[in-house]
Amino acid sequence: MRHFKVTLTENALIDLEDTAHNVTLHDGPEKAEHVGRRIEKAFSSLAVLPNRGNYPQELLAPGNRAFRETHFKPYRIIYRVLGRQVTVHIIADGRRDMRALLTRRLLGT
Repeated sequence: MRHFKVTLTENALIDLEDTAHNVTLHDGPEKAEHVGRRIEKAFSSLAVLPNRGNYPQELLAPGNRAFRETHFKPYRIIYRVLGRQVTVHIIADGRRDMRALLTRRLLGT
């Protein structure tokens, strides 16, 4: 089976660090490690069959099908596949205002 290369943007790395910090503050370091491992497992799995992810609903309305998503609920991992490269752009708690976040970070508006 052919593998894709998975990388994280600088913003996605910051998202991951922020998530770990917030979980540590609210639930402790053990829970933060667990969440971090599960998020990493979710985005690492994109190395095989990355196109299996669905399109974020917030981007479908304006007709954008450039990005896909996978989950470790409630966290959403937004990524793009170009050739053999998978780039993770956003790792965010899906309970926040995702429409504003996706619009700002991915569409630049």
